Amino acid sequence: MYRYLILVLLLVTLTACKAQNGAKDKHTMGDHKYTNELIKETSPYLLQHAHNPVNWTAWKPEVLEKAKQEDKLLIISVGYAACHWCHVMEHESFEDSTVAAVMNEHFVPIKVDREERPDVDQIYMDACHLMNNRGGWPLNAIALPDGRPIFAGTYFKKDQWLQILEHYRKQYEEDREMALEMAGQVEQGIRNMDNVPKLEPVEKFRIEDLDRIFHGWESSIDFQKGGKKGAPKFPMPNNYLYLLRYQHIAPNDDALKAALITMDHMANGGIYDHVGGGFARYSVDAEWHVPHFEKMMYDNGQLVSLYSEAYQLTKKQLYKSVVEETLDWVAREMTSPEGGFYSSLDADSDGEEGKYYVFTKEESDSLLGENAALFCETYDIIGRGNWEHEKNVLRKKNTFQQVADRNEIHVNDLQELLDEGKQILYKFRETRVRPGLDDKILTGWNALMLKGYVDAYRVFDNREYLEIAETNAKFLLKNMMQSDGRLNRNYKEGKSNINAFLDDYGLLIDALIALYQATMEETYLKEARKLADYVLAHFSDEESGMFFYTSDLDAPLITRKLELSDNVIPGSNSVMAKALYELGIYFYDENYIAISRQMLSNMEQQLYRQGRFFTNWAWLMTYFVKEPHEVAIIGDNFEGLRKEMDQTYLPHVLLSGGKQEGSLQLLKNKLIEGQTTIYVCQQKVCKFPVTEVEKALKLMKE
Repeated sequence: MYRYLILVLLLVTLTACKAQNGAKDKHTMGDHKYTNELIKETSPYLLQHAHNPVNWTAWKPEVLEKAKQEDKLLIISVGYAACHWCHVMEHESFEDSTVAAVMNEHFVPIKVDREERPDVDQIYMDACHLMNNRGGWPLNAIALPDGRPIFAGTYFKKDQWLQILEHYRKQYEEDREMALEMAGQVEQGIRNMDNVPKLEPVEKFRIEDLDRIFHGWESSIDFQKGGKKGAPKFPMPNNYLYLLRYQHIAPNDDALKAALITMDHMANGGIYDHVGGGFARYSVDAEWHVPHFEKMMYDNGQLVSLYSEAYQLTKKQLYKSVVEETLDWVAREMTSPEGGFYSSLDADSDGEEGKYYVFTKEESDSLLGENAALFCETYDIIGRGNWEHEKNVLRKKNTFQQVADRNEIHVNDLQELLDEGKQILYKFRETRVRPGLDDKILTGWNALMLKGYVDAYRVFDNREYLEIAETNAKFLLKNMMQSDGRLNRNYKEGKSNINAFLDDYGLLIDALIALYQATMEETYLKEARKLADYVLAHFSDEESGMFFYTSDLDAPLITRKLELSDNVIPGSNSVMAKALYELGIYFYDENYIAISRQMLSNMEQQLYRQGRFFTNWAWLMTYFVKEPHEVAIIGDNFEGLRKEMDQTYLPHVLLSGGKQEGSLQLLKNKLIEGQTTIYVCQQKVCKFPVTEVEKALKLMKE
């Protein structure tokens, strides 16, 4: 099909967007010359385009019907509110009346928020990868009226975009057979990307299999700065959660080193907001120094879990500070009045990338006075700037102890001065134009932060974290979940109207299981099971033994995709497979566990070939290598003993219990009147009960 894309090969290198710029007030306020159908939507990204001269509509089946009736090609333009290059192309092309006239006359233009409709995004992103061997956002595709793509690319300048429109308009009118042939080839390529053979279930996974995964991945790890070698660097928290757990099952110094070096450099680097808390989406360099400044909820939820778990293992104060500051930011800036979590903050403000976050040396000296020298030494603020235009991205190049020793000051006094300095800089930057907020609430992303709060509560015993987690869980169950277990994906201004996808189900199930272990409230576990049963009924692919990304209730796209690999967010199939395993343990449901084993068996060879893209699958494999301990704590003091147990790093334990036995099979006949008892069990067999955590820990080592 590449012979049909000569025009594309003449274009400049496509620039992929990795972040930026959220909802712009100019699109939703004041008088406007143009208004299109997007004004009826709630997505901040779609509303940004509601006053373009382009006659945009949102993705709906009736829009495709309109295209068929009018015999027009579709333009499918995909982006998100924090995408810088999306807004560049909007300004250059979609706000231009000449470009709009061409798009409106010859095409049916559709705008898609990829965060609300990842199912649509994935179809056309796959097409982009097939045609260009790369992708990114904005994603701009041209498709037949039935939705099959004949072209896909990312950012284009105005003249380039007009050339592309004219080329494919003319081709469709004058050589339709070529367009149909191309569409058929691309469609088949997209379908082939999801071929997963249903293999014989593996009877036994071994520690050597876990070692093989790590050794196949090890050569790409940057053992000096952390993360993957080279630039850019993405946090990929699931990679390092897995490495912590892998080294616990099969002690491996290199795996532990890879995880901790990465966390240290991220926490000290410019990717972390030292003034306000929270992580940016990635760094553009190999040093974790200069971020693309946007902050995403999905990254920060997972990173809270990662740093909480790492603190539980190492007791390193840096990790605790990261968790506390990040959750302070979430509570302060990213939480709705109802208890939902917003999606993202922009990179740009007042027309500049990072302007809200960076400082000149002159600003720092003026604001911090006599403490400026110590602060600037600690956070690498220099006169010429450590970034561009004499501006500084705050990062810690020296430890607090090193700075304290050089300046003959006690480290605690230094810490106090630095905390005061950060408060001063925060108050000052609040006088700047703030980055835009994408205030839509997404089920899956909320589940990641919900679990982050639960993990932080269990590690740091901050009751407020649990209260926020439970408020969020109740919000999701009330506003996103229907009585039959069906979920919606989105919520904004009281509206929730997009049917949820597999990741929404899997991530919420995972969070509810975690919340059960923190509270021993069986309601959370029962709701998780209801969701799992809904997935089995509406998402199953009988041919492969996996799950489709979309429900059988959704209007069909050109194919039903399977999301298999783990990326910045764990893949939905791996999340569901792990969740089914854990629910199978809790509810003594061998069918759940059999499905989980089948799914892992199908993916086994992928883990060995490309381990870092399948680390959530590898986490599941640890369960089959060594079945987790089921620890039941039953009696009036169950919470106290659970808290004591949580002082120890125990990633391979599934907790249950409560004041009473409850309804779980494992807990039957376990309550002993007048005492709180701990049962250490494995494969449904429990050892002799004990009443002290220390003794229970010893039983787990036997």
